[in-house]
Amino acid sequence: MSMGSSKFFLPVFVTLFCVIYVINGIYGLNNGVGRTPPMGWNSWNRFHCRIDENLIKQTADALIKYGLDKIGYKYLNIDDCWEGERDEQGYIHASNITFPSGIKALADYAHSKGLLFGIYSDAGYLTCARRPGSLGYEDKDAMTFASWEIDYLKYDNCNNGGIPEQQRYKTMRDALNATGRHIFYSICEWGRSAPHLWAASVGNSWRTTGDIGPTWSSILNILRRQHQITKYAGPGGWNDPDMLQVGNGDLTIDEQKSHFSLWAALKSPLLLGFDIRNPPHNTLEIVKNTEIIAINQDPLGKSVNIAQSTKYFDIWTGELSDGHVALLLNKAESPITIKLNFATHLRLQGKISIRDLWEHEEKGVYVNGYSREVPKHGIIVLKLTGGTKISENYDFIVQYHDYDNGYLIDEFYDGAFGRI
Repeated sequence: MSMGSSKFFLPVFVTLFCVIYVINGIYGLNNGVGRTPPMGWNSWNRFHCRIDENLIKQTADALIKYGLDKIGYKYLNIDDCWEGERDEQGYIHASNITFPSGIKALADYAHSKGLLFGIYSDAGYLTCARRPGSLGYEDKDAMTFASWEIDYLKYDNCNNGGIPEQQRYKTMRDALNATGRHIFYSICEWGRSAPHLWAASVGNSWRTTGDIGPTWSSILNILRRQHQITKYAGPGGWNDPDMLQVGNGDLTIDEQKSHFSLWAALKSPLLLGFDIRNPPHNTLEIVKNTEIIAINQDPLGKSVNIAQSTKYFDIWTGELSDGHVALLLNKAESPITIKLNFATHLRLQGKISIRDLWEHEEKGVYVNGYSREVPKHGIIVLKLTGGTKISENYDFIVQYHDYDNGYLIDEFYDGAFGRI
């Protein structure tokens, strides 16, 4: 199919998919897990391949020490590089150098602490670090993971021989389901095949982009790619813009707050990636903000949507089980004032009470809108209660600067089915 032809067929396909989605009530893989986004820790963003069983045990201890488990961070996940070799029967074993006690012993240790334990594999012949992958060994690996009492599988996309993503990821889904164990299934194919359109019946989450970096530019780039896909997330199946970089790199405090707030409101998995054994004090305060976490874990399970986007700021809004949430993001290089208009951005009217979720403070009752100065790269997160809905369906405008052509473009979107 030519690129020109695809422009005509894609809107029709997306519309039909959304209708089916609503009729069937499909939100994600019905395997008993992931009704809210998972929370925990993953080894990759900070340690990459520099992992061993002592690090993982110490991280489990740190999750308990700092009370992170008590507020929802339950998953202790090891990423790539735990693998050793396959035996003569084709069963995978952990590296006898870095994980001499084996993965089952680590899972038992995590479970003894009240944590859940996650592992990594790849839908390819080799993992991204060129360790043994699961392609062709799905049944044996799923059985092995279940016997180790694994609770979470991150399944990557390297060295896959060009086999279509849907085929490879469905094969592992079926293998996991056949074990009878409830394992959160995290599809990590980097958004290559628009997984938001097919992965809801395959996995519990699906990566929507390539890897995140510990930089502000990486966060903004990934954020923009979420604009048109937020409606596909829901209980049991979540868009995954990759793991958190809070506490890594040279991100400022305001940038970390923005990153954490947006990922929480997008209903992304909240997987920490800093060294929890030696946590930066400010970072620990950020990730322990229970009011922001409550937005992520809200039982309604609706992601925020982009209500307005310009070169200098974003406004994201969404519905909660007990109100609404609005995020005012400053993308500019200096402080700016951002105005939230209740009718335009939230389709609400009447008296509305506002609470600031970073200041933990009630701001009063307002009728038409609310304005705040927002620091450079900072964010204001507001919970709104009261008011009445004006209309269920609405259009919004995205304004962004086309850096290649040097002009502003307005794009109109329909609140139900995407671009008109």
